[in-house]
Amino acid sequence: MIESPLLPHLGGYINGEWTAADSGRTLAVTNPVDNGHLADVASMGEAETVRAIQAAEAAFENSADLAQRREWLSAIADAIANHREEIGRILCLEHGKPLAEAQGEADYAAGFFRYAAREIDALGPRTLEERPRHCTWTVHHRPAGVVGLITPWNFPIGMIAKKLSSAIAADCPSVIKPSSKTPLTMIALFTLLDREVDLPPGKVNLVMGSAGPITQALFDAPSVRVISFTGSTEVGQTLIRQAAPGVKRLTLELGGNAPYIVFDDADLDHAADQLMGNKFRGGGQTCVCANRIFVHEAVADDFAERLARRVADLKVGDGMADGTTLGPLIDENAVAKVARHVDDALGKGAREVYRGDASGLPGTFYPPTVLLNVTEDAACYREETFGPLVPVITFSDDDQVIRMANDTDFGLACYVFTGNEARGLAAIERLRFGHAALNTGSGPTPEAPFGGMKQSGYGREGGLEGLFEFTEAQTVPVG
Repeated sequence: MIESPLLPHLGGYINGEWTAADSGRTLAVTNPVDNGHLADVASMGEAETVRAIQAAEAAFENSADLAQRREWLSAIADAIANHREEIGRILCLEHGKPLAEAQGEADYAAGFFRYAAREIDALGPRTLEERPRHCTWTVHHRPAGVVGLITPWNFPIGMIAKKLSSAIAADCPSVIKPSSKTPLTMIALFTLLDREVDLPPGKVNLVMGSAGPITQALFDAPSVRVISFTGSTEVGQTLIRQAAPGVKRLTLELGGNAPYIVFDDADLDHAADQLMGNKFRGGGQTCVCANRIFVHEAVADDFAERLARRVADLKVGDGMADGTTLGPLIDENAVAKVARHVDDALGKGAREVYRGDASGLPGTFYPPTVLLNVTEDAACYREETFGPLVPVITFSDDDQVIRMANDTDFGLACYVFTGNEARGLAAIERLRFGHAALNTGSGPTPEAPFGGMKQSGYGREGGLEGLFEFTEAQTVPVG
């Protein structure tokens, strides 16, 4: 069992009060390192979600000015930063990612609240310089209403920070549902909100449990005007259909199939170093991880060998242990998917360049693996692997690799490496991905908008664009 000063309660949080599930049911939370039992948290459903919505509706009646919202956002950022070590420990235990990486995620989360506090004046009223029809025209950014925030397991505090910072900036009360696989980090955050931030009752509410009844209650409530979801494209498509009757707005960050393009004039050592940080963060379980590594045929063998030497230095094991750089996958299903992708690629002609060793580890581990000459009909070419597999695919010219990179229904992130900046920018202009990085493997940052194209979703989180996701523009002409 886990013990932590940030986990004095293991229930939901409704209208400023901690609460158990009405039924008394609980969900078991385990450590993927060894499948050890960490805690039992409240398993809630429709009735608790309805009460959370009602509490949020009541909170919506009392608006807060920009100065008050800025104060809340800054206080949340400070609380996360002051408790980053313990937040990181909890996150490491329930997710498996290395401790330093988990604590870095806490820093990343604090950054969204700090950015929203710093830039919140962008949500203030704007009066037009023009005077059409002899009127003064002012645009106000009003809170959209109650919002539902649904987060995944792979970034237990990073993903809620993206959403909640903008919701508070917009003055929208929220009902939050975390993944049942990693709810403890969210409970820890709510402990800090309860203890250290003077939010009104009902401003933030936490419900945990099966997704079906909770999300249905959110869609059924007329007061819930925006739902923000991060997860699979298949679930996102279901939410789009559910949103239609109530004409609700959605912000969706969905699946990815990120191409990582290495041209023949690239700095191969730099490209390999950047790929290590990009691909193996969170065990390869992020939507922005490189999924298809396209390397020019003239340098593919060289690049694969350089990469393999770096991968061999990874230390696979318990994220709480000193020196661990690659933790477990989230569950057995994740392990089975990576294994299927590896076996499928090898069966279709790929060559194994390197495979690590995860034998003897009791949890849900898969060894980091590098494959060369992966073909376009391989499963890992079409599907998002979500694990520590590096499939290297060769190409011969720029037009070919742009076609191959765009040959996917997804458009979340892509990466291009070349010694010729003009060549790289010309390639990026043709790539249909919302996050398009040149000579860096960097993912999102609080200061810039992030989101997908095509079936990777719509809406943006982070940056000024993200601040407006939970607002409605109201135009007021005054004669």
